Amino acid sequence: MSSTVFDEVNRWLLPAGVEEYLPPEAERLECLRRDLIDMFQSWGYELVIPPLIEYLESLLVGVGHDLEIDTFKLIDQATGRLMGVRADMTPQVARIDAHRLKRDVPTRLCYLDAVLHTRQSGFAHSRNPLQLGAEIYGHAGIESDIEILRLMVRALRVTGLEHFHIDLGHVGIFRSLADQAGLNANQEATLFEILQRKARAEFDDCVSSFDIDSEARAMIAALIDLNGGAGVLDEARTRLAKARPEVGEAIDALEQLAEAARCQMATITPHFDLAELRGYRYQSGVVFAAFAEGHSHEIARGGRYDEIGRLFGRTRPATGFSADLKTLLALANRREDRRSRGILAPVWTDDDGLRKLIRQLRNDGERVIYLLPGQTGGAAEMDCDREIVCRSGVWGIEPLS
Repeated sequence: MSSTVFDEVNRWLLPAGVEEYLPPEAERLECLRRDLIDMFQSWGYELVIPPLIEYLESLLVGVGHDLEIDTFKLIDQATGRLMGVRADMTPQVARIDAHRLKRDVPTRLCYLDAVLHTRQSGFAHSRNPLQLGAEIYGHAGIESDIEILRLMVRALRVTGLEHFHIDLGHVGIFRSLADQAGLNANQEATLFEILQRKARAEFDDCVSSFDIDSEARAMIAALIDLNGGAGVLDEARTRLAKARPEVGEAIDALEQLAEAARCQMATITPHFDLAELRGYRYQSGVVFAAFAEGHSHEIARGGRYDEIGRLFGRTRPATGFSADLKTLLALANRREDRRSRGILAPVWTDDDGLRKLIRQLRNDGERVIYLLPGQTGGAAEMDCDREIVCRSGVWGIEPLS
C-alpha cells in the first residue's frame, strides 16, 4: 500500500494513548468536573488555571527524571528559548503561590485541567489526562495533611467510588536511614528503585557491595517487610529503634494521620507501606495513595512536599493530592445522565408567543431544539420526548408517544 493511500485511510486515527470524549460521556465528564470544583470551593480552595506551556527551566524545577522524560518540549519562535507542555500541574501551582500570590497566610488552591505526557502511563494508560488536585501552602502541621487526605477521600466519594483503600507512607524514613548509612546519591537512587519493587534478593545483592555497616543495612532492608495493618508501626519502632530521632517522629506522624483517617473516615482502613516512596524526589513527608479493588495502579495520590517552595525562591511548606479525572470516571459507579431529554420546537417562525415560551424553557434549564426545514430524522433521533405545539392559538408542551 502506498504511503498516500495509507495516509488517506489512517489520517483520522488518534495517537496511541490519546482519547477524545463523545456524547453523552463528555457531558458526564463535564458534570463531574463541575461537581468536584464546587466541592473544592466549598472547602475553601480557590481555583487556579496555570498555562499549558511554560519555559522549561521553570516548568521542571525540582521534578524528577521521570517527569522530565514525560514532558513534551518545543522551541519558542519568539525568543528561541526551550518551552515545555506541562505534564504535571503541581510545580506550576507552587510557582503561583510563591511568585504570584505571595501570601503569608495558609493558602488553599485547586485545579482541574489537561496535561500531556510523552508516554502512556497510569491506570488508563493515557497520554492526555485531566489532572485534578488541591494544595495547601503555608502550614507545616499534620493537620493540613489530614485535611488533604480527607479531601482526597471526599473527591473519590463525589466521583461515585465506594470501594478503595489508602496506603500511607513517609519518605522521610528512607531518606533519614540513607543519610545515616552514608549512602551517596547514586546508591540512594539504586536502593530507591529496588524498594519500589520490594525485590529482597536484588536488594541483598546490591547492598552487599556498599560500604555500610550491618545495622544500617538491616534497618533499610526492614522497609521491604514493613507493610500491612496497624501493627506495622509498632514493628517499625522495634526494628528501627537505632535510627535517628526523625524516624520515630515520622512514625508518630503516620500514626496520627491514620488515627484521623479512622475517626473522620469510618469506612477507610489505612494500610501502611514504609517502602511507599512515590514522588520521593520532591516529597518530604507523609505520602498516601488510593487504590481501587482489582487494580494495581493508584487512582489518586498525595503527600507533603515542603521543599518545592524553596526551589521557587520562597520557602513555604506544602501538602496536596492529585488524580486523573478520566480514570475516576472510568472506575466510578456514576452512570446517571443528568441531561433531560429535549423538547422539539417547530421550524423557526417569528411568532412572539413561541419565542417567549422557548426562551423561558431554556432559562429554566430545558433543552429546546428547533426542527430544521428539510432535515432527516425527527424527535427520536434528536433525543426529544416532548414537543411544542399550538392548540387554539396557544403554544404549549405535549409528550411524544
